[in-house]
Amino acid sequence: MREIKQIAVVGGGLIGMSWASLFLARGMEVVVVEPRQQAQDELQGFVEAAWPQLQALGLTDSDAVRHAAFSTDMAGVAGVDYVQESGPDRLELKRQLVRQLEDLIAPDVVIASSTSSLLASDIQSGARHPQRILVAHPMNPPHLVPMVELVAGRQTSAASMQTAETFYRQLQRVTIRLQKEVVGHLANRLTSALYREAVHIAAQGIATVEDIDKAITYGPGMRWSLLGPHLTYHLGGGAGGYRNYLDHLGPTQEARWRELGHPELTAAVKELLVAGVEEELADQDRDTLVQRRDQALVELLGLKKKYGF
Repeated sequence: MREIKQIAVVGGGLIGMSWASLFLARGMEVVVVEPRQQAQDELQGFVEAAWPQLQALGLTDSDAVRHAAFSTDMAGVAGVDYVQESGPDRLELKRQLVRQLEDLIAPDVVIASSTSSLLASDIQSGARHPQRILVAHPMNPPHLVPMVELVAGRQTSAASMQTAETFYRQLQRVTIRLQKEVVGHLANRLTSALYREAVHIAAQGIATVEDIDKAITYGPGMRWSLLGPHLTYHLGGGAGGYRNYLDHLGPTQEARWRELGHPELTAAVKELLVAGVEEELADQDRDTLVQRRDQALVELLGLKKKYGF
């Protein structure tokens, strides 16, 4: 495995800036490629805001480098050991980025795409070295949410997957390997299933947007931050465990599945959802929402570590 010291983050949006913060925190040399010149100041502001959180998580110390190199074109990636591609989720754009990268980086440098839905097989199509292209999808913000989904394409090599998994684990990320490709990978498919029903309930007037959010954050969301759905229902089965739950309460699950909705994001539904969020935010400090979320994530991660979850 090539030693990874220099990393290119291609794409300087929220995900790219978060990745860059994590890489810098772990003492790596980082170049961020982003055509928007103003993104350089945005990046530095993001890193400075993230630094106390990274320190609280034990991911860095005050002596680590806190400044990434910045480039408005791809020339800055020459010589890097790893690429975290975080550009917009458009297939042709990602293929174009791969073509540009392959003119500048060594054939054994992994190109890991942060894509939330696209397939690695589609991204690597037409590449000169498709074996080094894979999906490494985080959840926003990746410097705080430790999960990284790793998905191989049809031509991705086992060596590239192992390089990526070793790399992210060294960053104290929790890696998940999907056994087959599917649109949306794993985490986004699960969240999309929940979101579909949340939209359906709002559109049908069953509950308000605010109460739907409360139902998740004060109900199953509290359990899910510690145990996933399978382990949660294992505990719900009592002494008989998961099998007992499935045998006795499985039919109630199936009954609910049959009742789940299939909403469409019509103009009227969009207006309903946006109005609901505006009402939900009325009594909150909007300016500190991201800051409060991130600080809570730091503390939640500490609790999970303390109790072995």
